[in-house]
Amino acid sequence: MLRGVPVVAGVRYAPVIRPGRLPVIDVGAGEASIDESVRPAEAERFVAAAAAVATRLRDRAAHATGAASEVLAATATLAQDRAWLGAAEKRIKDGTPVVQAVVQAVEQFVAMFTQLGGLMAERVADLQDIRDRVVAELSGLPEPGVPLPDIPSILCAEDLAPADTAGLDPKLVVALATTLGGPTSHTAIIARQLGIPCVVAVAGLDVVEVETMVLVDGTLGTVTVSPDPAVAGEAVAAAQREAERAAHWSGPGATADGHAVSIFANVQDGAAARAARETPAEGVGLFRTELCFLNRDTEPTVDEQTDIYAEVLEAFSGAKVVIRTLDAGSDKPLKFAGHPDEANPALGVRGIRIAEGNPGLLDRQLQAIAAAAKRTGTEPWVMAPMIATAEEAESFATQARSHGLIAGVMIEVPAAALLADRILEHVDFLSIGTNDLAQYTMAADRMSAELAALTDPWQPAVLALVAMAVRAGAAAGKPVGVCGEAAADPLLACVLTGLGVTSLSAAAAAIQGVGAKLAQVTLQQCQAAADAVLGAATAADARAAALAALGN
Repeated sequence: MLRGVPVVAGVRYAPVIRPGRLPVIDVGAGEASIDESVRPAEAERFVAAAAAVATRLRDRAAHATGAASEVLAATATLAQDRAWLGAAEKRIKDGTPVVQAVVQAVEQFVAMFTQLGGLMAERVADLQDIRDRVVAELSGLPEPGVPLPDIPSILCAEDLAPADTAGLDPKLVVALATTLGGPTSHTAIIARQLGIPCVVAVAGLDVVEVETMVLVDGTLGTVTVSPDPAVAGEAVAAAQREAERAAHWSGPGATADGHAVSIFANVQDGAAARAARETPAEGVGLFRTELCFLNRDTEPTVDEQTDIYAEVLEAFSGAKVVIRTLDAGSDKPLKFAGHPDEANPALGVRGIRIAEGNPGLLDRQLQAIAAAAKRTGTEPWVMAPMIATAEEAESFATQARSHGLIAGVMIEVPAAALLADRILEHVDFLSIGTNDLAQYTMAADRMSAELAALTDPWQPAVLALVAMAVRAGAAAGKPVGVCGEAAADPLLACVLTGLGVTSLSAAAAAIQGVGAKLAQVTLQQCQAAADAVLGAATAADARAAALAALGN
């Protein structure tokens, strides 16, 4: 039994498949230097190959929705980033063979991103994936990626790039397990969107061979190699009964004794909102607006933004829709925002901090949101990301209200949780983003496999900060929701309810599982689980305490 960090609940038993990778190419073979007369043509061939890879990624982004669309678009942008392209072109013009130049340029930036750490380190797998795709294009080889299995299978890998995971068919790839990654990695986020069990940071997974039968338990965080088929079948059957119970849940969100907890969907565009509308979601708890800003050389106009926001408001006409203002910077740079070079971008100019250097950017976004509200007749709530002080909260609230909007902020920075009572003097609601809150609280890169246990949202320190923010909301009589990936964990959703959270917002695929689980327990049970978790010493102890308190 191999152990990792549980990400998406569920149990599956199936044979292993692994992503196809580029055959090893001896980049030192052949001439040490290419003839000067062909260097310009080789440089052009490289630029064309990178453009072809980016185009295919953008096409896949256009046909995907939600998180899958965003990560594919971001990867396409990275494929045409001038920094690494320029480094490769320079090598080619100096005589380095084109494939060797690509490999060397990527190695340079992998080393740089790794040293920077934080969110920049998350791009290492993306950049290596782009390298393999560009080399395949230059070499006339098939594009690397995940094979299409003939039967339901479990995808195991060292790590998975966004392009690997974004196009998966959940009927054929029924679970994911990776050696690297963390609970908020791209793999984890897309697994939640697909609704398939996922375990990351699994020690020993690399030696498990293709076609080996494995049992993945996304609730306990285990991968059992070659289990007894009868035992595995019983585990899958029990999980299936739970899934069937979830499939029949139709809302609204409430505990078994009638305590209401709103259950919302996280969306990123109109298509995702329309898909979420087909679930029992009571509204949108997190509308990520970055998608319409990424992959652009210029800022979208107010009219363009208005059209995008109106699509989501129309999909949930008459329901609550919470729009997060632009959360860019760090690993999601904007070409038109003038980002400075930073030694540690994860702790740099991102989220609301971009507005200080680009004051019109936020105002135009708020103007577009207000216009979409007027057009659709649905009154959205707006919240700012990366708020760290009461002064920032007050400034944002003033600006949002000048456009007639209901103002709130994200609690992602520990300072904001600690001063939640003061922040609530200025805003109407709080929404807790557990992904960044865990990373910043534990001082642990959320993509580090070695530190994945620290970025687990079950960490008692993280939940203590959540409890502090929730208590401040209750004292002020203002709602406090959770829109981070923690809200997609049915067991943790019960704990959050016990802490006093008023709403939970998760990927559409997770909504019924969360709602069905809440409907099976009472508020008193949830509160007992919350108390037990806050007294736990470790994340594993916290999870075990919750299971015991909830009778599961």
